Amino acid sequence: MECFENIKAIIFDLDGTLVDSMWIWKQVDIDFLEKRGHELPENLQKDIEGMSFTETAEYFTERFKLKESIDEIKAEWNEMASRFYAEEIKLKENVHLIIEYATKHQIKLGIGTSNSRELLMTVLEANGISGAFQSIRTSCEVPAGKPSPDIFLKVAEDLEVHPSECMVFEDTHAGVLAGKRAGMKTVAIYDELSEPYAEAIKQDADFYIYSYNELFESCH
Repeated sequence: MECFENIKAIIFDLDGTLVDSMWIWKQVDIDFLEKRGHELPENLQKDIEGMSFTETAEYFTERFKLKESIDEIKAEWNEMASRFYAEEIKLKENVHLIIEYATKHQIKLGIGTSNSRELLMTVLEANGISGAFQSIRTSCEVPAGKPSPDIFLKVAEDLEVHPSECMVFEDTHAGVLAGKRAGMKTVAIYDELSEPYAEAIKQDADFYIYSYNELFESCH
């Protein structure tokens, strides 16, 4: 298939890309800040887009003058989101088509996410796909989060595949930029929270799709 020509590895972002979970984080931020007497700033989601879990905690500490340690903040976020990741968050519609195609054609699979490893493994195991991936990495394990290419380059290194032979699936502009800066073919998948930035995403991604089955329909 033309879209996958010369592709030896596929790397997924997690939230909004592999699983339908972006909605939970706005509510987590609202509840977390309300508890400390702050309202959710209008552009917060865009400001923290692509940051690692640790970078986001550092940002919150500085912006909202928090007294808790970085580890305490991350632990609270994990606790607030854990039930959702274990019980409510499901795979993005039709993403199984890509996973099955890759498995059938001996294309390696990896994940590069800004989320925590705890929530990442919880949702993969809850959806029965943890064994499908040969590399699972979080941005806390590399020098910088997205739009830096570090996370995707690390996954490619794990998979022993040259970046030019990797395809990245992402939903955010920061993620698409990270994929492009890594020298990888980049496919943007629609997610409601990224819709305001759709034009910028379309401009920088190699493909923009609203559903995973579109990729199979558009390339032969």
